[in-house]
Amino acid sequence: MRRVVCPGSYDPVTNGHLDIIERASKLFDEVWVAVLINPNKKGMFSIEERMEMIREITGGLPNVRVDSWRGLLVDYCKNNGIMAIAKGLRSVSDFDYELQMAQMNRELSGVETLLMSNNPAYGFVSSSLIKEIVKYGGDVKNLVPGAVLERLKAKLAASNSDG
Repeated sequence: MRRVVCPGSYDPVTNGHLDIIERASKLFDEVWVAVLINPNKKGMFSIEERMEMIREITGGLPNVRVDSWRGLLVDYCKNNGIMAIAKGLRSVSDFDYELQMAQMNRELSGVETLLMSNNPAYGFVSSSLIKEIVKYGGDVKNLVPGAVLERLKAKLAASNSDG
């Protein structure tokens, strides 16, 4: 069985992330979407909320499973029989960083990395920008799945009523 992992923080998941996941699902028998647990970073959404959103928007992709991980990605791959990592590239700076990571991961474990060019419609999209735009009332409905947009708005409304 050919397995690939699409790792990320997914805080929140965007249409750019979904595009890479969908494309990987056509190339591999199983796609594991792995949400990074980084105890040093406070995200807008909890790990469980991120995983739930990803499950919801990938529900139509029967070969996608959602999980989380902490530590080295290559250890996660080894523990789950995953021999490839799929990453999306938005820019040259993404390529520079991801190439170094791909080479290191291959050296450490033999895990290969598939660097996929992004859909140009999402080349400028990042989770950080999405959160900032929504925070100031901007429209991102074409950049995130509808279910994610609703959760973003609800989360921001709740944080505004708290403070």
